[in-house]
Amino acid sequence: MDSFTEEQIVKALQEQEIRDKTIVAISRELGIVQATFHKWKQKYGGLNVNEARRLKELETENSRLKRMVADLMLENEAVKDVLKKL
Repeated sequence: MDSFTEEQIVKALQEQEIRDKTIVAISRELGIVQATFHKWKQKYGGLNVNEARRLKELETENSRLKRMVADLMLENEAVKDVLKKL
């Protein structure tokens, strides 16, 4: 899924919707399995290209922030362990 840009994904979804192409046909053209197309539709359905890009940016930022919180929690636990030993 990551090898396709948001623009390509949105275009494929619009093509299926507007041109009434089958999911089988579009999946075959793109070289993806139908399940991937359904995931795209669930995630990006109804979005325009800019909205899809923003969604991806927000997901990336959210992942980064979650890692930061996890790292801080580990560091906090390590400090607590050291303080207990003192």
